[in-house]
Amino acid sequence: MAGLEAGTPTPVRIVVHQQSRRLEVEFDDGKCYNLPMELMRVYSPSAEVRGHGPGQEVLQVGKRDVGITQVEPVGVYAIQPTFTDGHDSGLYSWDYLYWLGENQEQLWGDYLQRLEQAGASRDPDAPQNIRFAPAPSGGCGSHH
Repeated sequence: MAGLEAGTPTPVRIVVHQQSRRLEVEFDDGKCYNLPMELMRVYSPSAEVRGHGPGQEVLQVGKRDVGITQVEPVGVYAIQPTFTDGHDSGLYSWDYLYWLGENQEQLWGDYLQRLEQAGASRDPDAPQNIRFAPAPSGGCGSHH
């Protein structure tokens, strides 16, 4: 999905909506998508997020409030956004943006399910995946 596929519609307009934290992408086939920046960030096509092969994906947590500070064009086939958390290594090709738009409802549901299974949160200040276990005898607070 990271490369430009033949026949993929091309964006005719890309607008960053800072307040609603959405990227509006209008394609030459008439379709227009409002992509939440959080969705774009957690599904970044970068190796940092996707890994280097199947099963190596890294669940992104605490991204509810993420925004985009800038968007740079990459040739005539992609954009490279810089997110407010510093992430800037994802190249979003036209076909990938289109795929995100077409599948955002399913992707969002999958993301929320993976967060729940991991005991993680979309909130940046929430404890992520904290597990409580009984303290071993002789641990902290024990006095001999």
